[in-house]
Amino acid sequence: MQKSEKEKFKKEFKHALQLFVEELKGYVSSIDGQWTIKGFIDIYKNIYTISSDTKIVSKILEIHLFPEILRFAESNGYSIVLAEKQNWYPDLTFVKEDNEEVIFALDLKTTFRRNNKTAGFTLGSHGSYFKERDKDKNIQFPYSKYLGHYCLGIIYSRVDFENELSDTEIYQVNDILEKYGDLKDPIGERQVTSIENLKSIVSVIKDFDFFAAEKWTISSDSQGSGNTANIGSIVDIDDLKNENGVFSKLGEEWFDEYWINYGVASMVKEGKPIKITNIWDFIEFKGRTDLLDKVVAKGAKRRSVKK
Repeated sequence: MQKSEKEKFKKEFKHALQLFVEELKGYVSSIDGQWTIKGFIDIYKNIYTISSDTKIVSKILEIHLFPEILRFAESNGYSIVLAEKQNWYPDLTFVKEDNEEVIFALDLKTTFRRNNKTAGFTLGSHGSYFKERDKDKNIQFPYSKYLGHYCLGIIYSRVDFENELSDTEIYQVNDILEKYGDLKDPIGERQVTSIENLKSIVSVIKDFDFFAAEKWTISSDSQGSGNTANIGSIVDIDDLKNENGVFSKLGEEWFDEYWINYGVASMVKEGKPIKITNIWDFIEFKGRTDLLDKVVAKGAKRRSVKK
């Protein structure tokens, strides 16, 4: 595929994705900003509220959004291929129905606000499939087959409860009461409480922000988690939404080459060999100090200055 044709498909897909995310806030939240998901229901019409645990929230958000994502794909002429295994990349693969060479990767990334200004997440591995781009280990299609790699970011605020367990209650709504037993009968260690309507149940999360971005445009130059080979995102919320990552002015090729070589390439600095794990050393290693001003320093590791 010609580069110009590839860029045309990328531009069209990204534009459609960005229009789509603008609609999602109204889909998942009420007028006052609360999540419309209140819990889950059993056959006796007991409504069990959910925990604000990030893993639980993330999975339910994915389920909640999936019908809309499917609608987006169909309306833009794409079919969706789900990751065959839980730890495979990406979450969703979009394949153009009339041109199977047009393939895009989309990961759903959910995280909560910290101090109302920051939020961060991982952007996938910089290990096997990222380096060996013609292989299909732990990835739906080889990395090089994808025309673009995107994130659908979901940022929310967690609701503070006085008691850590108070966000997991059991309710019955008056207009769907099941006529059995006493509403105050305990289930396990918890009581069943009657309420007038679903809106009176406090949601565990609220105040959503959605954004769509190419992965490389919101990347930092730091790993995203502990000892695993994951690429970390920048953390400033405004910069995430505006795709103002460390590599956003350098370009995708610099992002690719940096993360392929992260912690592998070495250089001699002050007479000692060191592993390259920041963008400043990598640019120096490549002999392109003329590009240092193109690094978006706000999201990068701190640059050491020689005295």
